[in-house]
This record gives sequence, C-alpha cells and structure tokens, in this order.
Amino acid sequence: MKLTDVIYGDYTVDGILEELILSSPVQRLKGVYQGGASYFVNESWNVTRYDHSIGVMLLIKSLGGSLEEQIAGLLHDVSHTAFSHVIDFVFENKNEDYHEKIYHQIIANSEIPHILENCGYDYKTILLDHSKWTLLEQPAPELCADRIDYTLRDMYNYGSITLDEIHLFLDNLIVIDGKIYPENTITAEWIVKTYCKEVIDFFMNPLNMYGYDILAKTVKTALDKGIIDLDTLLRTDQEVMDLLQASDDPEVKNLSKQIHRNVMVTENKLEYDLHRRNKLRLIDPSVPTNEQLIRASSVSDKIKNLNGKARKKAEEGLYVKIIAN
Repeated sequence: MKLTDVIYGDYTVDGILEELILSSPVQRLKGVYQGGASYFVNESWNVTRYDHSIGVMLLIKSLGGSLEEQIAGLLHDVSHTAFSHVIDFVFENKNEDYHEKIYHQIIANSEIPHILENCGYDYKTILLDHSKWTLLEQPAPELCADRIDYTLRDMYNYGSITLDEIHLFLDNLIVIDGKIYPENTITAEWIVKTYCKEVIDFFMNPLNMYGYDILAKTVKTALDKGIIDLDTLLRTDQEVMDLLQASDDPEVKNLSKQIHRNVMVTENKLEYDLHRRNKLRLIDPSVPTNEQLIRASSVSDKIKNLNGKARKKAEEGLYVKIIAN
C-alpha cells in the first residue's frame, strides 16, 4: 500500500506493516483526535492518532530503525481511549498515562497478536517493553520519535512552522547508540522553541483548556451515572460524543451542549471561571560537543530561557474566563 504523509512524503509499505495498518485497532485511530477535546471546539485542530502513529512509524524507518521498532511505533497509541488524554482529566491522573495502563489489555484482546504470530513474531516481545525501542521512546527531556512527530505534526498543521523548517530539522538529526539527538545547538534551539509553542500555544490555549475541562466533566458525569462505561470509550470520538449528546440525562445533555465551535474564552487571571494545570512538559536534548553528549541548555541561554518561561507558565496554570458558551 502507498502512504502519503504530509511531513515525510510518499512511502510504500507491505507485508506485516500493511496488515497492521488495516487492522481495526489502528483504523479506529482515524476517529481519535490527538488533541482530545480540541477538535470539538476548533475544527482546525484535527490531527488524529492515526496520522501520528503512521508518522512515528515512518520517522523510525527513516532513521534506520528495525521492522520490529517500526511495528512498535505504529502500535504505540492503539490503547488511547476516545478523546485521548481527556480520560486522564476525568480520573485526575496527573501522569496522563491511562492509555499505557490499559495497553496490554487492549493489545491482547485484539487481532494484533494473531497478525504478529502469523508473521513469526511474539507480540509480548515487541510490544510490552518499549524501553528496548530507543528511537521510539525516551524519557524527557530527550528527543524520541513519538515526541518529535507529535510536535512537528501539530505545529505544522496549526500553522506555526513550515515544511522547509521541518525538513531542515530532520536533516540535522543524528542517531547515536540507537537514540536521537540534534546534530548541533542551533537545531536543538529550534526544536525546543517549537516544543514550547506546542506546550504554551496549543496545550495551554484557553479554548483547548476549556474543551478539556467541560468534556472531562461530561464524561465523568456520564460514567458516574452509568450512561457510558469504560468499554464505550474504546470507540471513536464522534461515536462517544453522539452518545453523550443523545443522552436523556439533563446534566449530561447540558454539559455536552457546552462543547461546540462557537465558544468564546480568554485568559484572565483576575476574573476567571476555571483554572487548570497540565502535566509539565519540557525538552532539553543532549547535543554532541567535543565528543561528548551535553545538555543543550548548558551551552544555550536561549534554551534555558525558553524552558524557564514554559516551566513558569505550566506551574502557574491557566486562568480561563468564559465569554460565551
């Protein structure tokens, strides 16, 4: 099959990758939006988990990753529930890792183990220990394919960076001992600046924060009242939203009506209707310097200042005033 990705271009995949892409767990991700509630308050925030999963697989491939690591990259998000990280707000899960907690269960109960087994692979070996896939995942503040792809994809789709900038950045990545690093400080400064835009301009956008807050309240109320259950959340975003909006329960109906694309909000520390803090997300990748890997902030005041502002913003949280909902 031919894949055309907005960032990585045209690729042909076949065999096990094609079979996995066509499987129902991966296809479901076409209806699960990366930004959770975001798409329901702003239709331009429309990056899907499918887009991202394909992108991570292609990025790993372009960096020389093995077929097994490409498989792990393709499947790393299949356990995301409808509305992505909204479920973490529902359960007040500050680590925002609910999808990781149910990953084994979702994989084991799908056709994925059978597909892998038919091609001679054990799903447990490939999928249940991502620590071996050092291109795919690295703890912050380092770079990894997952973190790189969602940052580039979001910021390109939302107009903050250009394809030329993206390709220049990708051309200046290097792999050392199976891990991804910027080749120089300038490249590190660009990705840190771009990541800070992701955190502040998107994750902490007042409209985005409003959407998460109201949708989390809606989902929590519907769960508490038995209108939906956790299995319901293994459907697509739109399917679950349709159930919420069709509910006869007055509280759920009222909350769900407040999730739409004509909402108007602003940031206001003095007069606010909600205050939320997100998980602190910062990157500060190591760069090769004098045959050593050194944290970029130790040689770049720009990175130090960018991360200082992002940290302050995240710790302070966002104060949102609702103008019209």
